[in-house]
Amino acid sequence: MESVVLRSYADVERAVEALVEEEFFNGAFLQTLGAGAYSYAQIRHFALQYAYYSRNFPRVLGAAISAMPPIDTWWVPIADNLWDEAGRGEPGRAHEKLYLTFLRSVVPDARLDANGIPDEPMSPAVQKAIDTFIDFFRHASPLQAMAAVGLGSEMFAGAVMGRIGQYFQHPAYNRDRVIDVRFWQVHADEHEPRHYQLCKDVLQSFTSPDDLKTMYETGKFIAQSEARMYQELHEEMMRLEG
Repeated sequence: MESVVLRSYADVERAVEALVEEEFFNGAFLQTLGAGAYSYAQIRHFALQYAYYSRNFPRVLGAAISAMPPIDTWWVPIADNLWDEAGRGEPGRAHEKLYLTFLRSVVPDARLDANGIPDEPMSPAVQKAIDTFIDFFRHASPLQAMAAVGLGSEMFAGAVMGRIGQYFQHPAYNRDRVIDVRFWQVHADEHEPRHYQLCKDVLQSFTSPDDLKTMYETGKFIAQSEARMYQELHEEMMRLEG
């Protein structure tokens, strides 16, 4: 990845796609999940911990908005993403609520408080990822903030979440239960492609070599931070069997 040549926005996209292929799709978490090789205790841990990541993601988007200039072409795409997180005002469609359909199908006996928060503490892997993203936006330029959301997340989020939903349908995970993967499918099929296009509409107007480098390096940093969360969750899951 160090020899990446960036002459256009399409080059930036291809470079990020190559990184995602290596660090997400070929990473230990998705490879193990797709093989049906996790135990129930392990997928239980993932479902409970991802609940924290999902419910904190609106905070990440809010932090991104705070880094945007007061110009609607910049902040509205992120606000649209945030409104999706809220279910666009439709009862039961908020992602926080939708995630519970997945969580309860994996962990029917999950102990949740009145707000749906698990009684198990947030893992260091998830906490570090959330803190990394929010801290990044405190000092990000508008271009870095848009690249972080667009190239560092939304460009590939649909593909990654679609793969997770697909892999959770593996027979090994559905012998004693039927896992509800609607949360993952909604992101893959409906939301993420639109979220990315809204960011891309802004990003692709930046064509100077310095801007292309900034966008790539930002997307790489944020994507690798998320990939690290999955890797560290995988390591936590593997220790459960140790």
